[in-house]
Amino acid sequence: MGSQEHGQAQRWQDRWWAVGLLVLVVWVGIRLAFDGWSGWPGILVGGLVYAGFMTWFVMRRRRRDARAVGTEAARVPELERRIARNGELPEDPAEQAAMIRLIRRREEKLRRNRWWAFPVLALIFFGIPVLWFAAGNVGAGLWGLAFGAAFLGWMVWFNRRFVRRMAGMRQRIEGVGGGLATGPVAGPAAGPVTGPAGGAEGFAPGAR
Repeated sequence: MGSQEHGQAQRWQDRWWAVGLLVLVVWVGIRLAFDGWSGWPGILVGGLVYAGFMTWFVMRRRRRDARAVGTEAARVPELERRIARNGELPEDPAEQAAMIRLIRRREEKLRRNRWWAFPVLALIFFGIPVLWFAAGNVGAGLWGLAFGAAFLGWMVWFNRRFVRRMAGMRQRIEGVGGGLATGPVAGPAAGPVTGPAGGAEGFAPGAR
């Protein structure tokens, strides 16, 4: 059920180096905006370390998702995009079943982790500006508060929309596939859903 079997090549945005490059650019850009160009060597080194860690984390998460739902790691981002956009259904019944299992996996993780994920993010995004205010850096504190409020607001909106679209996609597949969610194919999904989370994913994938 790989990308070649379905006639689709993996998008360059989904490759490991593209993930790392995006994280590096965002990290360096934000740090330079707050700290200025004077400390760019340390910012670049820190960005490389952080980008390396996040790339490893994302790739590890994809591999675990792929094993849990019965597809290849290269297919996971495309399935997630289709779910998030409420897009075209896979034609392959086996891939429809994999999408159902991926939806169940995401729904379970959202239910399990939502009680702590958003509070921790709020503490980070609003706690750091408080430290900046305490250090006398009012400008950075104001920018941090504005960014934190906007980012958390966007995350809440995106998370709710993603949950609705997961439910809608699952209903569409069950209708098209003649009850895939309750048939023999969906049986193995119960195991991975309650198994190891594979990371602290308390929110939807587009926010990362």
